[in-house]
Amino acid sequence: MTHTTNDRPARAASGAVVPVLAFAGIVVAVMQTLLVPVIKDLPQLLDTAPSNATWVLTSTLLSGAVATPIMGRLGDLYGKRRMLVLSLAVMVAGALVSALTSTLLPMIAGRTLQGFAMGAIPLGIGLMRDMLPRERLGSAMALMSSSIGVGGGLALPLAALVAQHADWHALFYGAAGLGALSIALTLLVVPESPMRAEGSFDLPGALGLSAGLVLFLLPITKGSDWGWSSGTTLGLFGAAAAVLLLWGVLELRVQAPLVDLRTTARPAVLFTNLASVMVGVSFYVVSLVLPQLLQLPKATGYGLGQSMVVAGLLVAPLGLTMMFTAPVYARLSARYGPKVTLVLGMLIIGIGYGVGLGLMSAPWQSLVISVILGAGIGLAYSSLPALIVGAVPASETGAANGLNTLMRSIGTSVSSAVIGMVLANTANDVGGVAVPTLHGFRVSFLIATGAVAVGLLMAAFLPRPDRASRLRASSEEEANLARAEEALRGFRGRVLDASGAPVARAKVTLIDRRGRQAGATLSAQDGSYAVAVPSGGAYVLAARAAGHGPLASSATHGGDEGAVEVDLPLPGTAVSA
Repeated sequence: MTHTTNDRPARAASGAVVPVLAFAGIVVAVMQTLLVPVIKDLPQLLDTAPSNATWVLTSTLLSGAVATPIMGRLGDLYGKRRMLVLSLAVMVAGALVSALTSTLLPMIAGRTLQGFAMGAIPLGIGLMRDMLPRERLGSAMALMSSSIGVGGGLALPLAALVAQHADWHALFYGAAGLGALSIALTLLVVPESPMRAEGSFDLPGALGLSAGLVLFLLPITKGSDWGWSSGTTLGLFGAAAAVLLLWGVLELRVQAPLVDLRTTARPAVLFTNLASVMVGVSFYVVSLVLPQLLQLPKATGYGLGQSMVVAGLLVAPLGLTMMFTAPVYARLSARYGPKVTLVLGMLIIGIGYGVGLGLMSAPWQSLVISVILGAGIGLAYSSLPALIVGAVPASETGAANGLNTLMRSIGTSVSSAVIGMVLANTANDVGGVAVPTLHGFRVSFLIATGAVAVGLLMAAFLPRPDRASRLRASSEEEANLARAEEALRGFRGRVLDASGAPVARAKVTLIDRRGRQAGATLSAQDGSYAVAVPSGGAYVLAARAAGHGPLASSATHGGDEGAVEVDLPLPGTAVSA
């Protein structure tokens, strides 16, 4: 196992870092709903069969699912900002490819490249953890996590407006412009994180996970077209199970896996990811149901007869409410913890869908449903990265959040497939056209309610974090208290140079007896550092700084004792601890 680090001190994070990273998340999320306004016209626009046109959406979903955990791990190893910029650059290239074509295969290629940008969400969350003080971290991660819904909600009315009044290729030119702007802002404002994970990139693990995800998600997204009991669908599910099982065995044996399955199996991580699938299912149902209900003609007896743009505007509050929920989440999480806010969010989602069963007769009622669901989904989405970050080492933040984002994507994929099947099977045939029914819409809402109930069950198994590990975000005083609590059980001291002078911004890494990183921090201006220990035992404290040689010092912590003083003299001098 190798240890890589960036010895150059990172630029101080400015106040603009959070909005710039959130803007990158919104830009990436736009890709998911960019073509919703023209989805019914894609076969004609691309001169192809409807079954082929669905690949324009499926390709983005599959590439996003594959890229998310891989880009998270690459960010942990080689720099999160570097991989964030790369993700956005690939997205811009894909948008330009799609903008310049009206044929199927190049369009699918462009949309596949656009999906790679989904890795920006976990990368942004990882950058925030590495750079921001504790008092800002909770609300910042909440905003970044919610950007998925914000971007999707805001894109609907804007994309509808463009599609209604301009050539549909303008959607891709606009997306490329937003991506280029996001790259420029990231390079100007966001510093690179000095944190690096140990190990090398697990290429066999990446290939195995990619193959398994494609084999699993492909029949989910195409099962309605192929038939759920067809040989192709069942065969792909079987192949996915076999590949993912072999991949899991491989990951448990390699020294530096793409996904640390032992960490993933921790209750805090496992049940958070399972709850994430259910939140993803519930989020996508409203996006599939309300736009169709609003645009169906009034002649059906239940359609609300709104235009494409008006329907988008009535659903847009879903994303806006998610964005405004972020500061509310920060205060609730600081007081009660992210587990409580996750449960509260899912309860509000359940209430929103329950209320929605009786609010389908007027356009303004869709607005009410969007606001209630936006508040609930915003709280739930905001809680997920906090739960993950609180359960994994700093060096694994990108990969762990990438896996969590993948779980949400799997939830939306399952939702799309199941709701699509429900609406198709309950539709009425009107002049050869399948028209969704009010019964189908209500069954879809009931499915979302059921998913929330399962998510609540998963959340009930989440362990309550101890006081020292919570992300306390409401005030500077609480942040200082949390830092002090961490320092009471761990190692602390100073990093000094050969002359005994303090060394600022030295990276101090705590390594356990298995050679795995157990913690990391940067020394302050006076050279002081403090790093908490997960449990008692023997450790190695490794210190590195620009212009100095590395140092490794053995130390032992009893577990229940307070802070153990260990000064870290960089080579060339001797300092007593």
